Amino acid sequence: MENPLRRLPRGRPRGRRLTAVLAVLAVLVGGGVWAGVAAAADDPAPVHRSDRMMEMPGARIDTSYFTAGEAAKRRPAVLVGHGFGGSKKDVQAQAEELARQGYAVLTWSARGFGRSGGKIGLNDPDTEVKDVSRLIDWLARRGEVQLDKAGDPRVGVTGVSYGGAISLLAAGHDPRVDAIAPQLTYWDLAQSLFPDGVFKKLWAGIFVTTGGGCARFEPKLCEMYERVAVAGKPDDAARKTLEERSPSAVADRIKVPALIVQGQSDSLFPLGQADEMAAAVSRNGAPVAVDWVSGGHDGGDQEADRVHGRITDWFDRHLKEDATVDTGPGFRVSRTGGVDSTNGSASLRGADAARYPGLHHDVRNVPLTGRRGPEQTFANPAGANPPAISSVPGAGALSQLSGLGVGLSLDFPGQYAQYDSAPLDSGLQVTGAPTVKVRVKSDRDDMVLFAKVYDASGGGRQVLPHQLVAPVRITGAKAGRTVELTLPAIDHNFQAGHRMRLLLTATDLGYASPADPATYTVALESGLRVPTDPQLATAAAGLAWWVWGLPLGGALVAGLLLLSARRRTTAPAPDPALADVPLTITSLSKRYGKSGDRYAVRDLSFRVEKGQVLGLLGPNGAGKTTTLRMLMGLITPDGGEIRVFGHAIRPGAPVLSRVGAFVEGAGFLPHLSGRANLDLYWQATGRPAEDAHIEEALEIAGLGDALQRAVRTYSQGMRQRLAIAQAMLGMPDLLILDEPTNGLDPPQIREMRDVMIRYAAGGRTVIVSSHLLSEVEQSCTDLVVMDRGKLVQAGPVAEIIGSGDTLLVTVDGEVTQAVVDKVAALPGVETAVRAEGGLLVRLDGGTAQELIAELVRMDVPLTGVGPHRRLEDAFLTLIGGPA
Repeated sequence: MENPLRRLPRGRPRGRRLTAVLAVLAVLVGGGVWAGVAAAADDPAPVHRSDRMMEMPGARIDTSYFTAGEAAKRRPAVLVGHGFGGSKKDVQAQAEELARQGYAVLTWSARGFGRSGGKIGLNDPDTEVKDVSRLIDWLARRGEVQLDKAGDPRVGVTGVSYGGAISLLAAGHDPRVDAIAPQLTYWDLAQSLFPDGVFKKLWAGIFVTTGGGCARFEPKLCEMYERVAVAGKPDDAARKTLEERSPSAVADRIKVPALIVQGQSDSLFPLGQADEMAAAVSRNGAPVAVDWVSGGHDGGDQEADRVHGRITDWFDRHLKEDATVDTGPGFRVSRTGGVDSTNGSASLRGADAARYPGLHHDVRNVPLTGRRGPEQTFANPAGANPPAISSVPGAGALSQLSGLGVGLSLDFPGQYAQYDSAPLDSGLQVTGAPTVKVRVKSDRDDMVLFAKVYDASGGGRQVLPHQLVAPVRITGAKAGRTVELTLPAIDHNFQAGHRMRLLLTATDLGYASPADPATYTVALESGLRVPTDPQLATAAAGLAWWVWGLPLGGALVAGLLLLSARRRTTAPAPDPALADVPLTITSLSKRYGKSGDRYAVRDLSFRVEKGQVLGLLGPNGAGKTTTLRMLMGLITPDGGEIRVFGHAIRPGAPVLSRVGAFVEGAGFLPHLSGRANLDLYWQATGRPAEDAHIEEALEIAGLGDALQRAVRTYSQGMRQRLAIAQAMLGMPDLLILDEPTNGLDPPQIREMRDVMIRYAAGGRTVIVSSHLLSEVEQSCTDLVVMDRGKLVQAGPVAEIIGSGDTLLVTVDGEVTQAVVDKVAALPGVETAVRAEGGLLVRLDGGTAQELIAELVRMDVPLTGVGPHRRLEDAFLTLIGGPA
């Protein structure tokens, strides 16, 4: 690494020494105030928008065109499509951001939506797809759009759901498309709405209703829907109509780089659709990356900010041809890292692998035994009623209940067969689509089965991952048949001691089943074959994705190293049994000054494991800062012991090189560049240059060309980024953060929260002290609560918060008093009262599953269900009053 001081003129050694001394002082003081005015960050370029109606054969199409920056500059173009039932307004924010990033962006309302004319054709190649080609023609005539040749603009297409499908179809029908990024969409619409020959009746009905009713569709489509809905099953003509409008019809012609984003909480377009997309585009020789987000059509976190950023990177690489852009891993999965009980949303962390493995990778066989023997008989009731409940389209919150460890899935006795595994010896991360071979027989020829795998944790508790179920129609069942069932693709961790539970049911609420009563008999002919991805499970997911980091950790380490010769004392021998444990605190005590009986910290003990984000909470004067100062070796305990990775902490202890800490704002030399400040800081630590990992830190900071500018020109946000890079030098295994979000606005706080979660997911550990209880609740996996110097409680966040006996039920629209009265009268409910956005229900012996099932039967339009108790409530209860 080049020393920036070597660039100073020779003949001025005193100036060089003075600069170095000032750098060390700035590091040791940390948070010093320097003279000089910080320049504000450059304002983003204004975006120009032009709206116009374009005449197309059979329809007028409403469009908006976005550009920013120099009008004469040639740039690639991006088309952004909207979701079904929406319009161009839904994608305006993404379009404006792409314009600021140097693209000419065109949005439009598809036929039958927004202000556009025409009938809905479900992305008909003769109408909607040709409309996209005409939009590309228009872009080719724009002087500011980059051309590959006359009439051929450099263009990418992206969109969600309906708009995602049009990106695939455009690439298959128009060779001028250069890159695509379809999101939450379908590959084969016939398979999506008629999976394995079963009519997905609720989603199909929602499709028609969202489109504005049958009359808004092309007459052929309206007639097809009504015919299938009455019959209860699709015919060949219906399948052919939808297949012709599907990207799968042009599978061999999609030969452009594709970033495929699909939702895990999606019973409409499940992960199997994305798997087929990826396989087809890969066969054609084009680059493919696959990203499984947490949400989907069934609700949840769509991770829009992260996904939009990744799409921009994808287009930067493949449209701007910028080879320096990191487009991310070949395969990424978002995993739940905890639950925010204030709103029921899941905190997420990412795992990734270099390549997408498909849905049947590294398969393990899990033996199953039948609850009522190897062969089981059950009934399909007359009218297929009452139906079992798995997912409930339109009630998005229900798919998230598995993240709360509750889930909703009702199966009626006598209507299913059950097979269980033995309790798992160790945890098993299933990533892909399980399969099982069964022998089936019925007293009728036409048979419909629904297969699903529960995570059963004992005591009758079971969770259906993402509420997904796989339907299959079996013909010729009267004579008996052996079939292989492919279950829904999931990414789910089955913990040690849990069982995998396979259910084969006769009915499901979301699908049409045979109305005639029938008797089904099934017997397993194989174990449950479950796919895994060891590379994904062991990947360090966080490093490549850090955008914000963890400020000013190593400054205190530098001071300790410089002072170690004076203050070092003999330390106990390392404890090999704790070599992999980031932190253990045992009977730690510290008195105030020379007081004999007044303690800042007294008899404090707790332990922190790898991968945890631990929140240290307590009111003012609880002893949090004193504990952190002892942990960093700044002050000496009066009693007890602190061990980091098995080594006892003493001032200057070598193991402190594995600890980073952020306590105060960073102090930088204002006249030097950001890069020079980082180089000087690392020299002050006395550690080898090759241990700095400075390029990784710079990637995290994302300062770009600003690294070469003087720090005095930085805005406060840019100084924060530089402090982030400085803290990350050396990539410490344990990071200690004292109020890291002070002075940050809400978007920056969210970025910091994501960094902490990703950092721990990469195998490192974070300890954060914060007064923002809502942030701690969303960021942390575990808590230590202190009051008056003592430990009050320690454990997982969910355990400390507790589920409580009061649920917050949010709904779409107003809740009438009649509904409130009906809920209050339900068995197992003590009270029900109106609340903002819904109602509060206090349970009295009932369960969340039972309540939700009753609300669904009452047609209450649920949008969210979760514990009402927040961390603030638990915190105030623990400390016995206001903080």
